[in-house]
Amino acid sequence: MIKIAIDAMGGDYAPNAVIEGVEQARDLFEDTVFLLYGQRDVINAQLKNRDRIQIINADEVITMEDEPVRAVRRKKHSSIVMAAQAVKDGQADAFFSAGNSGAVLAAGLFIVGRIKGIDRPGLVTVLPVVRNANQSNFVMMDIGANADSKPLNLQQYGVLGTYYAERMMQAKHPRVALLNNGTEDDKGNKVHKAAFELLSQTDGIDFVGNVESRDLLNGVADVVVTDGFTGNAVLKSIEGTARSMLGLVKDAVYNTGISGKLGGLLLKNGFNEIRSQMDYSQYGGAVLLGLKAPVVKTHGSSKAPTIVNTIRQIRQMVSTDIVPGVAEYFANQQANQQANQQASVDIPAEND
Repeated sequence: MIKIAIDAMGGDYAPNAVIEGVEQARDLFEDTVFLLYGQRDVINAQLKNRDRIQIINADEVITMEDEPVRAVRRKKHSSIVMAAQAVKDGQADAFFSAGNSGAVLAAGLFIVGRIKGIDRPGLVTVLPVVRNANQSNFVMMDIGANADSKPLNLQQYGVLGTYYAERMMQAKHPRVALLNNGTEDDKGNKVHKAAFELLSQTDGIDFVGNVESRDLLNGVADVVVTDGFTGNAVLKSIEGTARSMLGLVKDAVYNTGISGKLGGLLLKNGFNEIRSQMDYSQYGGAVLLGLKAPVVKTHGSSKAPTIVNTIRQIRQMVSTDIVPGVAEYFANQQANQQANQQASVDIPAEND
């Protein structure tokens, strides 16, 4: 059985939306047990059926206003901290929350822990491709875990993103690209130029060079790597632009009198299809990839359907052994580096 630890108190609509989503997921996935962490009385008042759902009382709640690291260190009996601890102790296979993003990231790093060899885990999400018949989505990483990134981090994101695309999206030989301010090889600042060189020399990934943000939704790559500050800004820009454009089209149609409203009714299905295609929550939450177990952060405004999609995503991560595969790769990489270093030491110096 797959066991998922869930912060029942996190999110704008918690605990109602979380509990509703968990109950729907329970009815869909017979091989999954749900550990709900939160205020027992509040959860019991909302829960309709306790089959394969365990409630673990957590007296404290980390709010959106709490400073993340301080809250994780001080609120040991909060739903976020206790759910993350359950993963560390082997009581659960994965943890997710729709609550305070910084606290979820801090709990993942400090409690669940990094995979050895990974410098900085990053947040990865799946975004839609809208103008390519041969591709429906792509992976972007990092989207907010690390505002500043070193070239090594961006190189490791290329490896992590490749694993994610292969296992979760069934992408064969996923193309990895570096988000930059131009497509030429020499574009970008010192960090991007150094990252370009590292990615070009990395075994096991198909690096295709630089890409610009304006081309992302056209399917120019399967994996796009960037620093967390830029990734988060691009993600919100895509989300905001899609919402604004749909609003403009809707206003243009319905503000032109009776004929426009009749035309709008005819186009309603088309609008709904576009809205659905641009809704990246259908793929689940953002994964803090590089940790010893899956840690997933869903949007604060998530409702039951997104909770179900996130649980589906977590089940796939656990069943496809993404974390063990990543850990094995970086363990082998470190072993090879140590062997090469030892070999260089053992080579006798040439006599003058």
